[in-house]
Amino acid sequence: MIPRYSRPEMAALFEPAAKLELWLQIELAVAEAMAALDLLPQAPIEALRQACVANHARLIDAERVEAIERTTRHDVIAFLTHVEEVVGENARFLHLGMTSSDLLDTTLAVQMTRASDLLIAESDRLLEALGRRAREHAHTVCIGRSHGIHAEPTTFGLKLAGHHAEFQRARRRLLTARAEIATCALSGAVGTFANIDPQIEAHVAERLALRPEPVSTQVIPRDRHAAFLAALAIVAGGIERFAVEVRHLQRTEVGEVEEAFGKGQKGSSAMPHKRNPVLSENLTGLARLIRAQVHPALENIALWHERDISHSSVERIAIPEACILADFALARLTGLIDGLVVFEDRMRDNLDSTHGLIHSQRVLLALAAAGLPRQRAYEIVQAHAMRAWQKKVPLLGLLADDPEVTRHLGEDELAGLFDLAHHTARVDALLGRVLDPPGAAN
Repeated sequence: MIPRYSRPEMAALFEPAAKLELWLQIELAVAEAMAALDLLPQAPIEALRQACVANHARLIDAERVEAIERTTRHDVIAFLTHVEEVVGENARFLHLGMTSSDLLDTTLAVQMTRASDLLIAESDRLLEALGRRAREHAHTVCIGRSHGIHAEPTTFGLKLAGHHAEFQRARRRLLTARAEIATCALSGAVGTFANIDPQIEAHVAERLALRPEPVSTQVIPRDRHAAFLAALAIVAGGIERFAVEVRHLQRTEVGEVEEAFGKGQKGSSAMPHKRNPVLSENLTGLARLIRAQVHPALENIALWHERDISHSSVERIAIPEACILADFALARLTGLIDGLVVFEDRMRDNLDSTHGLIHSQRVLLALAAAGLPRQRAYEIVQAHAMRAWQKKVPLLGLLADDPEVTRHLGEDELAGLFDLAHHTARVDALLGRVLDPPGAAN
């Protein structure tokens, strides 16, 4: 992934040196577990461990391993060859009974669980920002839209609470995905444990905070990896949904919110007046890239027999890319929400721009409750609503001049149907469902 969209802590998990570090840890853990079970002599394993500690910097040499791989055409053999070059004959005690996938898949599981932890932590920061802004604008009234058209009043805080609820679900999916991927395999060729004791796998799994894969064939089944990437794709969908909302609301014709615009920032090389929703547009694009990794991950599930490597090239790209981009996008969205400028006056102007049409349902319901057949009530209100829109006059005035309406609704009752407060009466309770759900810790 290019540096522009990489944050250091997440990107570091997938660096070649980090992979070699995990390879060395796992190989040593297997050897030490064998020694603990008296399957290998203690003294040379201890000497091997000390040699690895003393020569750590030389061992974690991605360039040297890559140079050897150009000859071996096998990355794990290249690594083991390099370790033997550095620490000598005791390296023969490494990789006993193992197959390459044992090392590769267990390493990938560690990387993905650590990536999950970073993503979950970033989700927590996002949820904090959304919750704070939702409370801030709990009663900032704005128009709700369906099909892009004015519907009925809502509040900007309630809009944000809806996104908060979505990212709560996304966080739970990340937790589930983390559990899904947190398995290791140290079962040998075709997964029969013919040449390695299952106790070794259990020992290493505990050390790495993983669980043994029940049946690994020779690889960990790829439905786990597909589920992980699917969880990231849904996170990306939530990110884009928020980004699209901001992009619409920042349009000149709408003008209800605006991304923070820093001192010295420029919006256009040609037009000095431009202040564009560039962060939201960027997030829309990144979300597409994250979601794009799901399809090949699903294709990876169907490997030949016990194992092939058709999944390998996909995962070298898809998993680091999806993790790095999701981490970046979550952080960028948090910053966007923190800095989002809300124009309350413009929200009120937009509410008033349709001459009271947004209260039509209340009039319809009141007429029906007063005894007018519902379809007749609908016809009356719709006709006046269309006239108000076309002539740009208040709907309330047209209704007040209609004898059929006033026979059923008094002047004060009719006027009361146009009170915005009616639409916000339950907002605090709704926010409470999301931000202070029953049973949540104080």
